[in-house]
Amino acid sequence: MSPCTRISNSFDFPMPCKREKVNASFTQTEQNAHTITEIILVLVSCLNQKSEGTIPAYINSPSTTLFSSYSHCLKRDYSSSSSSSSSSPPPSSSSSSPSSSSSSWQSLPITMCMAAIPVSSGAPCQCDHHQDPHGLLTAPFVVETSPTKSQAEVSPPQAPTLKPPGSVSLAFVEGKSILSLALPMVLTGLLLYCRSMVSMLFLGRLGDLALAGGSLAIGFANITGYSVLSGLAMGMEPICGQAFGARRYHLLGVALHRTVLLLLSVSIPIALLWYYISPLLLLLGQEPALAAAASSYLHACLPDLILQSFLHPLRIYLRTQSITLPLTLCAGLAVVLHLPINYLFVSVLHLGIGGVALASVLFNFNVVLFLIVYIYFSGINRSTGGLSFSSECFKGWSSLLNLAIPSCISVCLEWWWYEIMIILCGLLLDPEATVASMGILIQTTSLIYIFPSSLSFGVSTRVGNELGANRPDRARRAATVGMSCSFVLGLLAFSFAFSVRHLWARVFTGDSTILELTGSVLPILGLCELGNCPQTTGCGVLRGSARPKLGANINLGSFYVVGMPVAVGLAFWTTLDFSGLWLGLLSAQATCVVLMLVLIERTDWESQAERAQQLTGAATDDTEKEAVPKAIAAADGDETDRLVISVKIEQ
Repeated sequence: MSPCTRISNSFDFPMPCKREKVNASFTQTEQNAHTITEIILVLVSCLNQKSEGTIPAYINSPSTTLFSSYSHCLKRDYSSSSSSSSSSPPPSSSSSSPSSSSSSWQSLPITMCMAAIPVSSGAPCQCDHHQDPHGLLTAPFVVETSPTKSQAEVSPPQAPTLKPPGSVSLAFVEGKSILSLALPMVLTGLLLYCRSMVSMLFLGRLGDLALAGGSLAIGFANITGYSVLSGLAMGMEPICGQAFGARRYHLLGVALHRTVLLLLSVSIPIALLWYYISPLLLLLGQEPALAAAASSYLHACLPDLILQSFLHPLRIYLRTQSITLPLTLCAGLAVVLHLPINYLFVSVLHLGIGGVALASVLFNFNVVLFLIVYIYFSGINRSTGGLSFSSECFKGWSSLLNLAIPSCISVCLEWWWYEIMIILCGLLLDPEATVASMGILIQTTSLIYIFPSSLSFGVSTRVGNELGANRPDRARRAATVGMSCSFVLGLLAFSFAFSVRHLWARVFTGDSTILELTGSVLPILGLCELGNCPQTTGCGVLRGSARPKLGANINLGSFYVVGMPVAVGLAFWTTLDFSGLWLGLLSAQATCVVLMLVLIERTDWESQAERAQQLTGAATDDTEKEAVPKAIAAADGDETDRLVISVKIEQ
């Protein structure tokens, strides 16, 4: 091998051994001068465009390895050339060297011109001779540099970034994740509301007695049955949400089975109460005909207790896995069938008030059937065991009961408040008008409540998933973004109630007294919703972090220690009358939202993440902790990607 053989690695430029080789190198440079000049002009043009903020996106793109790799190579080339300049003087000739000695001349690679191009930290260095067969980028050339200027002084300042701050972009992604869960739940709630309206429509076709008896039976069923089952089912929500975040998927199936068994057990005394409802209503002073109609409705609804024992847990089981669209589709199919079923039972078979109740039972049966079919064929059952009962569901009930009982108390305290309000309306100056107006306002509240409750479900899922995954910062972000959305929702609800105050009651009645009462109270209802939306969302944060006891205490203190005395005092000891009851509700909502905000603000999210690991057993299960999906592991460096993946996983 010749002593002048070039060392050909990707970072070295040609080092001639003799002056003749140097002259040959300069001859080669002169031959390619026009090409080098074109490259320099392109780079200068790009730099000028960048200083004006118009540089093409591909120049700054991290995927552009050409310029980034040259810049990466520059650091090593420039350091090596600087270190060798003191020991080896640069080559010179009479034809090319300047006569002045005030400037120093160095032989540098062409990559020196790339100093101003942004460098991607992850860009590989690929300045290899195989990618430069003509020697254009490795040919040395003579360039004049000032000995007092450093590399930092040569590089121009970086253009200001146009990207939003990281916290804003992450909050935006979190908001999209929450809304992607909440919007299908809004549609589901609206479909269920339509189901109720269809039932009331057919009850009205049967006459005033059937309408009154059905309304009485529905109110009694809500107080003694549906509120209890719904509240107890919410005890599994933090368990499933955190278990899904911790990737302990089998716990979702176990929690589902335990909750179904719990609700079936509680349904037995409720069924006995419903079966003997007629003597109880007569004891409370109701008319025999009205008591008989309500009894017929509740007797037909007895199978619904079994269906509700499956329906509530199945909804939570899917929702905590960020699966909400199938819930909407199943409810939509059931609503489509609900209208012809009502027509068949009421108008064709003439089953009367019992036919309306049976149609509602069949609606829930269809939803449960559709959900089970979806779970079976979608493959969710294989990873969670949702449809496979095991002996494990008969033990370890303490964690479920500790969450289910406070959740039930919290739900019942809020549901029962509105029933108590109806009873108090019967004691006012004009009970007939106030009870009718209260019915319209409660229907309005139920319609508006669909939106914050759906947001609450989405926030609860996100908070539970992140705590289960031991990511307290993201759980805090989910709670903050969710509460921010709730205030916006509250403003929209207030605007709606205030703007339709003179029109809304006309949808239900034409009575002038009822219209006046409803119109005067709708602005107060809007103010109540301004507090109810954050309060409901805050309850979702508490459910997701497995703290239902705090929610029950807040509801008890707000509604019954503050709200009830204020409502009774203003309604019966002042001239406010009907409006006084709603001002009492407003005071309860204001107290509730203040306490909720203080509690969430003072939450130690690191401690809640540790509690989540204990609740799911993730801290002691090393086997499942190692079974992390590759998609999550690959996104460790990108918080936004991990956030999106954690929402979409298993969907």
